[in-house]
Amino acid sequence: MPAERKRSVNMDEKEVCSFSSKEKEKERDGERRPASSRDKAKDETKMSGKKDSGKAAEEKRKRLEEEKRKKEEKERKKKEEEKQKAEEEQRKKEEEEKRQQEEQEKKIQEEEAKRQREEEAAQLKEKEEGHQLHQEAWERHQCRKELRSKNQNAHEGRPEEAFFSRLDSSLKKNTAFVKKLRTLTEQQRDSLSNDFASLNLSKYIGEAVSSVVEAKLKISDVSCAVHLCSLFHQRYAEFAPLLLQAWKKHFEARKEEKAPNVSKLRTDLRFIAELTIVGLFTDKEGLSLIYEQLKNIIGTDRETHTHVSVVISFCKHCGDDIAGLVPRKVKLASEKFGLVFPPSEIINIEKQQPFQNLLREYFTSLTKHLKKDHRELQNIERQNRRILHSKGELSEDRHKQYEEFATSYQKLLANTQSLADLLDENMPELPQDKTVQEEHGPGIDIFTPGKPGEYDLEGGIWEDEDARNFYENMVDLKAFVPAILFKDNEKTNQGKDKEEAKEAREAKDGASTTEELELELEALDITDDTLELEGPDEAENEELAKKLLDEQGKDEEQEDEEASTGSHLKLIVDAFIQQLPNCVNRDLIDKAAMDFCMNMNTKSNRRKLVRALFTVPRQRLDLLPFYSRLVATLHPCMSDVAEDLCSMLKGDFRFHIRKKDQINIETKNKTVRFIGELAKFKMFSKTDTLHCLKMLLSDFSHHHIEMACTLLETCGRFLFRSPESHLRTSVLLEQMMRKKQAQHLDARYVTMVENAYYYCNPPPMEKTVKKRRPPLQEYIRKLLYKDLSKVTTEKVLRQMRKLPWQDPEIKSYLICCMVNIWNVKYNSIHCVANLLAGLVAYQEDVGIHVVDGVLEDIRLGMEVNQPKFNQRRISSGKFLGELYNYRMVESAVIFRTLFSFISFGVNQDGSPSPLDPPEHLFRIRLVCTLLDTCGQYFDRGSSKRKLDCFLIYFQRYIWWKKSIDVWTKDHPFPIDIDYMISDTLELLRPKMRLSCSLEEATKQVTDLEREVLVKLGLAMEKDGRCPSAMGEGEVLDEEDDDGDDDEEGGAETEEQSGNESEMNEQEEEEGSENEEEEREEEEEENTDYLTDSNKENETDEENNEVTIRGGGLKHVACAEDEDFIQALDKMMLENLQQRSGEAVKVHQLDVAIPLQLKSQLKKGGGPGPACAADGDADISDTMQFVMLTRKGNKQQYKILNVPLSSHLAANHFNQQQAEQEERMRMKKLTLDINERQEQEDYQEMMQSLAQRPAPANTNRERRPRYQHPKGAPNADLIFKTGGRR
Repeated sequence: MPAERKRSVNMDEKEVCSFSSKEKEKERDGERRPASSRDKAKDETKMSGKKDSGKAAEEKRKRLEEEKRKKEEKERKKKEEEKQKAEEEQRKKEEEEKRQQEEQEKKIQEEEAKRQREEEAAQLKEKEEGHQLHQEAWERHQCRKELRSKNQNAHEGRPEEAFFSRLDSSLKKNTAFVKKLRTLTEQQRDSLSNDFASLNLSKYIGEAVSSVVEAKLKISDVSCAVHLCSLFHQRYAEFAPLLLQAWKKHFEARKEEKAPNVSKLRTDLRFIAELTIVGLFTDKEGLSLIYEQLKNIIGTDRETHTHVSVVISFCKHCGDDIAGLVPRKVKLASEKFGLVFPPSEIINIEKQQPFQNLLREYFTSLTKHLKKDHRELQNIERQNRRILHSKGELSEDRHKQYEEFATSYQKLLANTQSLADLLDENMPELPQDKTVQEEHGPGIDIFTPGKPGEYDLEGGIWEDEDARNFYENMVDLKAFVPAILFKDNEKTNQGKDKEEAKEAREAKDGASTTEELELELEALDITDDTLELEGPDEAENEELAKKLLDEQGKDEEQEDEEASTGSHLKLIVDAFIQQLPNCVNRDLIDKAAMDFCMNMNTKSNRRKLVRALFTVPRQRLDLLPFYSRLVATLHPCMSDVAEDLCSMLKGDFRFHIRKKDQINIETKNKTVRFIGELAKFKMFSKTDTLHCLKMLLSDFSHHHIEMACTLLETCGRFLFRSPESHLRTSVLLEQMMRKKQAQHLDARYVTMVENAYYYCNPPPMEKTVKKRRPPLQEYIRKLLYKDLSKVTTEKVLRQMRKLPWQDPEIKSYLICCMVNIWNVKYNSIHCVANLLAGLVAYQEDVGIHVVDGVLEDIRLGMEVNQPKFNQRRISSGKFLGELYNYRMVESAVIFRTLFSFISFGVNQDGSPSPLDPPEHLFRIRLVCTLLDTCGQYFDRGSSKRKLDCFLIYFQRYIWWKKSIDVWTKDHPFPIDIDYMISDTLELLRPKMRLSCSLEEATKQVTDLEREVLVKLGLAMEKDGRCPSAMGEGEVLDEEDDDGDDDEEGGAETEEQSGNESEMNEQEEEEGSENEEEEREEEEEENTDYLTDSNKENETDEENNEVTIRGGGLKHVACAEDEDFIQALDKMMLENLQQRSGEAVKVHQLDVAIPLQLKSQLKKGGGPGPACAADGDADISDTMQFVMLTRKGNKQQYKILNVPLSSHLAANHFNQQQAEQEERMRMKKLTLDINERQEQEDYQEMMQSLAQRPAPANTNRERRPRYQHPKGAPNADLIFKTGGRR
């Protein structure tokens, strides 16, 4: 690319030269005209000048019009393109809207179809339930009707006395049958019926009646009892009157009970109702008894409604026949599906009316009770919300009171709904308290668990999806581990499971008794007491003492158990505990949990595991999340592990709080961090965690501040965003911030508190609107910024070549993306340079634009000099170095950039500069970044000399920065900058002697400038030009440009591909010896190039220097000049014709000096070298040359002392040095043949041992080197006929 720029510049220069030569020829032709027409020519020139000026003005006007027309045409085309583009965008937008609308309509249709399917399924289910209800109602009605007819006609079919004589009248069987009646169940229906058919119970009717009345029946057993009573009534006439009399006595006795059994009352009321329906009692007797009992129940229960389950059971099973009730469910099914349910024919409507009135009065009182409880519950909720918003927590008494009242209200609500459905009545309106929402706004509904309401913080409880999976998705050990391995845990949890199942069942049925409700509440009180963390000191001391005694007992039990089970299991457990600190990921800790549950699940091993988890080293905080996950994974099978660990952590936390010392901060932080991790796994309750935070805030000083911040940084976000702990956490956070403002804390503590607070409750941020780009631009960004890596470079290159390069917009966007290299990952910058190197072979101008953009961005960064651009400036500097590594720029560009870093906008006199302030050290970082990227390739030839010169100036810049008054003992020079500089110089020049002060660095710069001035010649000194640091760098660059081009050009013969400059590291390691030989050959070639090119470069520099002087004499053409030019042309033509026939002779550069003269020179012992043939050269002010002259046939010699500052002496001295180095190298190569043979033998042996092919270099194809026979010298290496192609 730079070579193309040079060629273009040279072509422009040639065109300018040719144009100027043509003008000179025209002038010569004009001057060759005869003098006689000179006056005439003057007049004509005046007239033609006027005409030419007029023509020029006309042409200028036409040109302006043409430019204006072109500009208007261009603007018109641009507007048309913009219009077309806008139309196309509008069309695309309309298509997109149309597509979205179609998708939305499709989605709505799918949702509608899904809803219809769900409605159809629900309707089908409802229809099936209605038909089932219809069938059950008819079956029940038919059975009752048949049994009623049998019982009413029983007097006609009763047997005579002879029938009883055939039956069994034994005392034993009859008394046994009577005893069975006290405990009859539905399962005994057939056996009891068979026994009744074979027994003569005429003498045991009274005992049977009392047994039936006193039997403890369930609701499901009533039908069996009614069946047996019907059998008794159909055989024995005195049974029904005795049974009615017994029921009356039973109910009279129950009136005196203060707390009647609700379950027995419910069963008895249904029993007598069923007996009345089936005709065992007459309507008058049975209905009066039922009405009396129902009236007594309702009359005593109008306020408390504790017997509502009795009324519901009566209405559900007997309400259709006794009271003529039609439940709403039955009514809806008959209306919706056209089903005919059996009418209430057994009892007259007039007799049913009193029951209906009684039940509706009871329902009215029940609704009043429900409304009253609803208002009270809302008042309690309102008060609790106010307390929560003010204090952040509720007392245990208030919380318990609320839970009890809410439980009773929910049961009352369920019973009211059931009774309303049975009576076909509407539920009362229960207004919601809107003042709560208006007062506090959308918040968390803490009184309905699992319904967070409108509470939804952005981001959720967890930071990301991985964190959520880690803390929520645990391995289900019960699915993998046999149940026998955790039977102990099953036994301990069996009682709890039974209680929970019982509570759920009773809540579902809505028919729990008063005694059971009270027992449940008492059980809840007991469990709540055990969960309390805070308590009096005496209780805590007793708990600690008990724990110590338990530990001693546990140790003894452990020893006994280990002695019984053997030492093998002990070794396994010890090895498991030793391996626990190595479980540092999710899979390992899950595997450890499964292993422990499968092989080591004993009581002593669980205690040992808890002790090992609790004594985790204080430095290994990284283990705490994994140990907490282990506990949470084991919890379903071994709940005692979590309980014991949490109790130990609570005790340790209390110990540190009470002690109030200022030591062992790491142990304290470990404890609170462990508590936080367990809280996130829900092993440590949120209430206890918040209480720990409250205890720390109560004494907010010193270590308590760090512990509180550690706890919040661990689980503060979890607690703040969890619905049940949000309010209390927010109150504690506000309290912490108020304490921070009130107390004069250290700056470190202030930072810790603010970090913890904003981690839990980050400030609201405005949502950034994502920029919408066309799909092709998004694809380009994806390829460059996401997909590009060392492995995918070839693939991305192929995709880049497929882009529409004819589109200038796409092309410019891709160039812009490559120039904005800071969007790429820092470690992938070299991949972009690699990609660009492969892309230049197909799109040449892309490389030019990218390099120009990078250089412009680097320059703009130095001019703007804002800290927010520092990162992108580092990326741009590294990208420039990688572009050099991939041969996209020349070394001159790199050195020009390096010198600009230490010179642009820098005032060496010490005055402050806005572009490079005194305390600003970022340019040093830029230099180190660029040198670290590509500096290792400046290790030979002119590039090496350039880098050496730059490092001298760079040291002066560094020491100038260090010597500024900004750096003091309190504010020293940054040590990281020192380390960075030393690392860079150690990498580039490990043996370089560094400057120790500003004076020494300045002296080195002065010596270097003087040496370069001497090499450039005295003419430079006479002009009085003293180049500055930047100017010197430019001179050095120009001096060595051609040499550097030769060096880089020598490598351009290699094949270049997309990945060509990425060297294969494995090949470098295995073929290190061959690489060293090739480097020596390349160095030899480079030195040859440089010795020849330096001469040409120096002469070129002299010829290229042009001094433009203004204000001198002007040349005036005359006739003598024309004659002189004609004569000169004639002479030159004749000379060319004469020399064309002569043979070209090669001039001899070095002429042998006669021996006698050489001996004279040696005897003279001059301080400098004697002649051109002498190889010993000492540095002096002059160099001796021998001038050979001929006088007649005799040669004469004269000795000349030429100063070293002249070009002749300097070039000759350099040539001598190069020849001497060449001879020494050839001598060393010749003498080291044996050593090379030994190296080759060793290399062959190593290759035979390896027995594997060397990895191929995919970046550059190389010709296989010639493998000469063993023992023969490497002729290619000696005579430079081999090497890389």
